[in-house]
Amino acid sequence: MPRSGPAWLRSARARGIGGALLAGGVLATVVLAGGPGDAAGGTRTEADGLPHTAVEVSSSGCGRGWTRPRSGTQVFELHNTSSAAAEVYLKSPRTGEVYGETEGIGPGTTRRLRVTLGRGAYAFMCLPDDADAVTGPTVRIGGAGRPGPAAAPLTQHDLIPPALEYQKWVAGGLDGLVGRTGTLRDALDRGDLAGAREAWLSAHLAYERLGAAYGTFGDADQKINGTGAGLPRGDRDPGFTGFHRIEYGLWHGAPAASLRAPATALLATVRTLRDDWAQERMDPADLGLRAHEILENTVEFELTGRTDYGSGSNLATARANIDGTRAVLSRLHPLLVSRYPGLRKLDDDLDRTRRLLDGFRHGGRWTPPDRLDRARREQVNAVFGDLVERLASVATLCDARRTV
Repeated sequence: MPRSGPAWLRSARARGIGGALLAGGVLATVVLAGGPGDAAGGTRTEADGLPHTAVEVSSSGCGRGWTRPRSGTQVFELHNTSSAAAEVYLKSPRTGEVYGETEGIGPGTTRRLRVTLGRGAYAFMCLPDDADAVTGPTVRIGGAGRPGPAAAPLTQHDLIPPALEYQKWVAGGLDGLVGRTGTLRDALDRGDLAGAREAWLSAHLAYERLGAAYGTFGDADQKINGTGAGLPRGDRDPGFTGFHRIEYGLWHGAPAASLRAPATALLATVRTLRDDWAQERMDPADLGLRAHEILENTVEFELTGRTDYGSGSNLATARANIDGTRAVLSRLHPLLVSRYPGLRKLDDDLDRTRRLLDGFRHGGRWTPPDRLDRARREQVNAVFGDLVERLASVATLCDARRTV
């Protein structure tokens, strides 16, 4: 379950996730920060060996300056001559598919957009803040060159049905979570520490599978799955509650009686979360981003063992996070199947990673990450790193875009 949503969103957008930089190359686009540039007009070759074309960004002159179209990899220097910040898409006038994009071009500034173009028709679309979109003139490129990949933009409206379907799935997951958490509390009431450890893992993994909904859980997420990090007294702070507080006690010799109150409080929190869920509304625009974020946080928190409070179950959590990622992707599949050529490879890699992690389970116990040998650790790190990169493509493709 992600634990650093807002900070992660800020850093992701700064490096282009959900904006113009797409890992994996679905949109062959790189956006580079540029200083003030010349007004549109003319093409030149720079030190990178690529042709650079200055293009105007404004309501009255969108796309002006692209007068010598050519195929191949090239750079457009998008200069905003208006008084408002703007986004810019380079698209197909016929299909609306986007070959490249950049956002946040301030008044009087220039941003660079690198794309690969081939035979076909293209047009710039300028989307100023607080104003209607404007599409510039159509430019045609002849010859036999092939363009880089493109994808049809998704709107907020497109993302509403999968978001609603996912919310219904979460509702069922919360029912299961309440039942498993009740089993944990009951085991502690009986003084059955062995049964409580088994029930703790089952309940915790049930929560981890709901990874894409954490942003909608609000303060409940910290109460349910928070750690002592950032609290004034760390792991001894009264604000350290939930699964990890109970985990620490179960695997550090605490008597069952001392854990009954934390388990009762946890059960009350998950019940309230379940009962209130029908009134919550996930932001549809966040769904693709969450699919990426689940496993990025897995790499940061689980594969490093940072959230291990004694159970050694981080790889079990990573396995649950794979399930959580699949739950999101299955709802997004109808939108991605025609937009993401790497979707089948992503599905296959998720299956292989699931089988890899299952190999670290021996009966009811999981190998802790710090007990993996070097070869296994490198293998796990490599497969998760590749998945995170591929899921960045999903995040970008599912970033809701303006079309008017």
